[in-house]
Amino acid sequence: MGHKEKDKDKEYEPIPKYNEKGKLHKKFYEQELAKLQTELVKLLYWVKYKGLKVVIIFEGRDAAGKGGTIKRITEPLNPRGCRVVALEKPSDRERTQWYFQRYVAHLPSAGEIVIFDRSWYNRAGVERVMGFCTEEEYWEFLRSCPEFEKMLIRSGIILLKYWFSISDEEQEKRFRERATDPRKRWKLSEMDLAIWNKWVEYSKAKDEMFKYTDTKISPWYCVNADDKRKARLNCIAHILSMIPYEDVTPKPIELPPRKIDDSYVRPPIQEFTYVPEIY
Repeated sequence: MGHKEKDKDKEYEPIPKYNEKGKLHKKFYEQELAKLQTELVKLLYWVKYKGLKVVIIFEGRDAAGKGGTIKRITEPLNPRGCRVVALEKPSDRERTQWYFQRYVAHLPSAGEIVIFDRSWYNRAGVERVMGFCTEEEYWEFLRSCPEFEKMLIRSGIILLKYWFSISDEEQEKRFRERATDPRKRWKLSEMDLAIWNKWVEYSKAKDEMFKYTDTKISPWYCVNADDKRKARLNCIAHILSMIPYEDVTPKPIELPPRKIDDSYVRPPIQEFTYVPEIY
């Protein structure tokens, strides 16, 4: 057998699903992610074609992998059709408004997917645990949230809610990575550390939140997030399974031959300031 034939056989060798540590093999993960991202593109074209309105909520503990999953979802998508909403803490003016008001302003128009990187559920999580809301405000939220979500769904919005679940051991490991890696340190805030010290309180708040807001019309979907690669693939695959779509991707574009104008002469390269070619 010649070298070319051997190389050809290698091309068709199946990529192992797991590595020697029992984790998803990097090449397998990248292959599956590419397939799912292609389907996400088809989904967005369908959302635009049918004028659908989609809201996807990502909640969970800090360092659970919400941001990484959102990044993989939005990576191949047109930002004009899919946008991420990650709100800062409310201003003095917003604190006087109806609680859901500032979130309503970011809901999708027809043909849009909106991803909330944390959402109105801040009230049942961080605000509850850290005492940023009153008892009255907290219980009013739990009473009104299911009704609010029913209104959204009745208005035609497709609402998907994902809770990223992570063990305390894995969270601590990721916190330590963020603390030592300058590229990730921005992800570790004082608030994260404060909530880390209230692990049990946060767990109780999450359980209470699910009791009131995990409804038949608007259920929570839990994602096992201890393995980042699995969590990303499983979450994306689930999103695709929840919104029936067809492939309405535009046909490939054929570029016409570039017009050549012999009368145009480009200025000498020396007249421009180029970035040094270090690499």
